[in-house]
Amino acid sequence: MKVVIVGAGALGSLYAAYLARDGHEVSLVARGARALALAAHGIPVTGADDFTARCDIVTEPQRLRACDLLILATKTYDTAGALESLRELKVTSAFSVQNGVQKNDALAQAFGASTVLGAVTMIGAEVLAAQGDEPGAVRYTRAGMTTIGEIAGGESARADAMVGAMKRSGLNVEASDWIAAVEWSKFVAWSGGSAVGVLTRQPSWRYLLDPDTALLATRVMRETAAVAQHLGIALIDAALTSAALLHRSEAEAVAIAQAWAEKLKASAPDMRPSMLQDAERGRRLEVNETLGYTLTLANRFDLPAPTLDLCCRVLRMISQLAQ
Repeated sequence: MKVVIVGAGALGSLYAAYLARDGHEVSLVARGARALALAAHGIPVTGADDFTARCDIVTEPQRLRACDLLILATKTYDTAGALESLRELKVTSAFSVQNGVQKNDALAQAFGASTVLGAVTMIGAEVLAAQGDEPGAVRYTRAGMTTIGEIAGGESARADAMVGAMKRSGLNVEASDWIAAVEWSKFVAWSGGSAVGVLTRQPSWRYLLDPDTALLATRVMRETAAVAQHLGIALIDAALTSAALLHRSEAEAVAIAQAWAEKLKASAPDMRPSMLQDAERGRRLEVNETLGYTLTLANRFDLPAPTLDLCCRVLRMISQLAQ
């Protein structure tokens, strides 16, 4: 399979490493010093797995002509520029593992709606600091699931084939016949975790275990879930999008978040949302494209979202200071 992966951060590098190791023809679009280091030394993976893989490192994406699969893994605020550089690329299928719920529309505008699959990843990973001229390794902290499905829902031979190829490479992948519910459910949980993660600068389990910060996180989740439900999206009744967390008392919601925190503490104690990783490195945050988008919808639908509003205001200031 000929694969183009756009973005050489943690997720893009990890997908590239696994698929290239399995023999797929992978082109990883990267830039700057990281591109040079990856081209010279390969993609090092550590943590949940330990290996180095090599693939084609592309710094001039406009030279690419065709692929069977495109995976978009840039930051959301880089989407327009990344896709513009690929306007000549002929794409058979594409999916995005970016944060938020606007990503599929961007791919459809660039390559046509028929090419786009929905996708969600629960992988935990981060790029470590570079060592001399060697690239920063991808620390694989949580071997979570990647879920793929057709935007319109239903079973799909195309999605099944994609899932099969990625599973054979060693990744945890599954198909979904209702990917919109999976995407929004992940986004609900991610929104609460990311907002409070940046504000506390703590790993996920710690701020979900503390009753005060767990309350803030669950309030953001509940406000985000209300937007999804207004749009007619049925969320998955499990974990941080369970009916109990979203609709019962705040005390019950906090108890559910704390129970989930205990699991994370045992299984992924170093896991931190990508937005927190960006904040720690003094980088721009994906606020307007994710939490800000939800807040815009909440205001449009006259849905109360006071905690989300507060978080957006603080996170925007943090992001501005980083630019």
